[in-house]
Amino acid sequence: MTAYTALSERPAHRTDKDDVLKRLRRIEGQVRGLQRMVEEDTYCIDVLTQVGAATKALQSFALTLLEDHLHSCVADAAAEGGDRAREKAEEASRAVARMLRS
Repeated sequence: MTAYTALSERPAHRTDKDDVLKRLRRIEGQVRGLQRMVEEDTYCIDVLTQVGAATKALQSFALTLLEDHLHSCVADAAAEGGDRAREKAEEASRAVARMLRS
C-alpha cells in the first residue's frame, strides 16, 4: 500500500492527503514562476533566489512525508517486530541518506 491510498485506514497523526496535494500545487506554482522568470529574462540572482525558495519548499515537503512514514509505517513495523521492522528502519535510513546527498 502506498503512503496515501487508504485515507480511511490511516492513523490520525498522518498528514491529510488534501494538505499534501495543496503543498505540492504551491511548489508546482513556484516552478512555473521560475519558468516565467526565465522566459522574461529576469535577473539571474532573482531567479536563483526563487530556486532556493522552491528547493526549501520541496525539502520541507520531504521532511513532512518522512515524519509521517516514521510515525506510521515504521512504527507499525516496529510494533510487529522481526524482519519487517528491520526492513522498514533500513528503508527509512536509506531515504534519509538520499535526501542528505541531494
